[in-house]
Amino acid sequence: MGPLLLVLLLALLLFGAGFALKALWWIAIFVLVVWLIGFVARGTHPSGGRHRWYRW
Repeated sequence: MGPLLLVLLLALLLFGAGFALKALWWIAIFVLVVWLIGFVARGTHPSGGRHRWYRW
């Protein structure tokens, strides 16, 4: 009974980790798309000069 519970616990842990990693990939892709849109769509500053759309 003990080894069976250990295998089930390991399977549950790996499933949870896989789901978390997949979610992190989707978040990373979303952030990359937003960054690329901001990079391409950056406009001109009201004073006439170019400006960065990010603050880092």
